[in-house]
Amino acid sequence: MPKDNRSFFERLTGSINAEEDDKMIEEEKDESFRREAVVGQKLKTAKTDWMSEDEEGQLAVDMFQTPDEIIIKSVVAGVKPDEIDVSITQDMVTIRGRRQKQHEIEGDNCFYQELYWGGFSRSILLPQEVDSEAAEATIKNGLLTVKLPKLDKNRIQKVRVKNE
Repeated sequence: MPKDNRSFFERLTGSINAEEDDKMIEEEKDESFRREAVVGQKLKTAKTDWMSEDEEGQLAVDMFQTPDEIIIKSVVAGVKPDEIDVSITQDMVTIRGRRQKQHEIEGDNCFYQELYWGGFSRSILLPQEVDSEAAEATIKNGLLTVKLPKLDKNRIQKVRVKNE
């Protein structure tokens, strides 16, 4: 076990002497610089290869409810209605699609490239069961709206007993 070279007061109060404090600060700066260099390298790689062809972007959505239905809205501008797949179960909705680039822009001719091009999807767990048979999805001005009628759990379904 290494010998503790701190003074009695430093050991009593738990403080460290100024020389050790300076040494620790320098070590922390070096570690911080190494972390920033690694992060910077990862960012450079991410900028050159933002998303590979087999990856999908995550679709941003708004989801809210009315007394009778759950409504999901999402901006899917540039995607044709027949290129969007909306899958609905009683407790989950999955929206998939692909936004195609119209033309390729060469490196120095591109000033900004902020739009996402490629496949996208989003699976949303619903807060309550819905009637997937009665659901409807529409697109107007690039806004996808999915309306999901709620199932009434309080509704009692009576079954007639048949005599055989």
